[in-house]
Amino acid sequence: METHEVKPDPINKPLMRDYWPKYRNRAYIIITAAQSSAILVIMLTLQLTGAMHLNFYWFFAAALLSSILMNSATLLLAIVLGAPFRDLVYAIVLAAGEPSAETPPNPNKYEYDNDGFREILQTVYEMASQEDAPVKPVETVDTFIKDGLDSTSTGIVILNSDREVVYHNRHAPVRVDTKERDVLDLIFPDHDSLTDWLDNETKNKLTAERTWTRVSDKLPGEKGRRIFDLVVSYHKDNAAETVLTMFERTKEYMPEEDDLDFISFAAHELRGPITVIRGYLDVINEELGPKMEDDQEELMQRLIVASNRLTSYINNILNASRYDRRHLKLHLTEESVRHIYDLISDDMQMRASAQNRILVTDLPESLPTVAADANAIGEVLGNLIDNAIKYSNEGSLVHVTAHAIPGFIEISVIDRGIGMPSNVIQNLFHKFYRSHRSRETVAGTGIGLYICRAIVSSHGGTITARSVENEGATFTFTLPIYDTVADKIKSEANNNKILIDKGGGWIKNHSMYRN
Repeated sequence: METHEVKPDPINKPLMRDYWPKYRNRAYIIITAAQSSAILVIMLTLQLTGAMHLNFYWFFAAALLSSILMNSATLLLAIVLGAPFRDLVYAIVLAAGEPSAETPPNPNKYEYDNDGFREILQTVYEMASQEDAPVKPVETVDTFIKDGLDSTSTGIVILNSDREVVYHNRHAPVRVDTKERDVLDLIFPDHDSLTDWLDNETKNKLTAERTWTRVSDKLPGEKGRRIFDLVVSYHKDNAAETVLTMFERTKEYMPEEDDLDFISFAAHELRGPITVIRGYLDVINEELGPKMEDDQEELMQRLIVASNRLTSYINNILNASRYDRRHLKLHLTEESVRHIYDLISDDMQMRASAQNRILVTDLPESLPTVAADANAIGEVLGNLIDNAIKYSNEGSLVHVTAHAIPGFIEISVIDRGIGMPSNVIQNLFHKFYRSHRSRETVAGTGIGLYICRAIVSSHGGTITARSVENEGATFTFTLPIYDTVADKIKSEANNNKILIDKGGGWIKNHSMYRN
């Protein structure tokens, strides 16, 4: 919290610290005027009565000299005799908590040993330390600033060095707990909470700043839920050590949250029937496949491809919901890219064949192994290959390659299809984004690439796209080489917590601060 100098009200509220200078100056003026007047009257009386015979100049010089000597002696005496009164005023100023540049009087001064003034000062100081003593004013923002902060839609919360809420404006998500303390009411990711960040930053930094997005004050479905983007600024040993600035984004985020609620529910309902359909198709294909005519076998393959694609859509929807709800957790093991692809190769070849595309892979067994959740990365590969098949031309080639770069394996899916203009590429990984052309020509949900990015970033990798319209597209993602992260992920029981970008995070947890 910024410290503000306490300024006096020009009419009604003079500061106590100003009393002594005013009193001293007033006393000096009165003493000087009184003594000068007295000397002048006495000398005039002596002159007029004939007791003293001086011409005008000697009279004026004698009066001036007498006044200077008398006033100097008196003022010196006033300074010495008034010192206790001055010290008493400054002691009271200190006890009241009023800011002052004056050094507080020391009750242990030698001259206060035997006259009781030491006890007077100590009594003042002791009264200030007692609960019923005058309360030291808390440094607060000026009223007009407080009113201004209460009027804004931005939430402001200030924590002191003990991480207690010492100030919050009206819009801030703060509640009062059972012990009548103000607590910050936000839900941070479990492994990426404000507490964790402050614990880390306060160890060796003087200043730090961090941004969180999509932090809510209630769980999904709870009434009155608000969602914030927030910036946290830390300044060690500052009176306002940690300042949280929260920008409410409920209107922007809530439609997507509602969509996720609906499609997550729908996906859960669809998952059961489609699993049954796929099971029957597999049984029929296995038992009747050898007896089928060519056209019947092709029809069966198309049914299997369609059911697998529908399963992929449902998985994408559920994963997108988990990702946005910060529940996407991965189990990382040592995997080869070749092995991951083999898990989906039959389905991918079937899809390519059904669409009359040629799927070619170049995934050397000699590549270093990666730290990956095989099923999740299989889903990424499946989405990218499926897109390449959908957006390429009949009979064209879809090429999957992989090679090593420092610390990572880079995997690319390349097609020579319709490609995309540059203004489409920048939005590809946004949730529910589908270009005007793709909406008209190709079926899809618009979240496949979104969940691809979520899964890849959950592995500590990156995903990019480049394309030239009418010449095709290349999607590339990276995965960490296992040896480079083995110790880290083993220390976290092979989960992906330690590889996750600190800007993300997905597990709910309340991080509260008491006041």
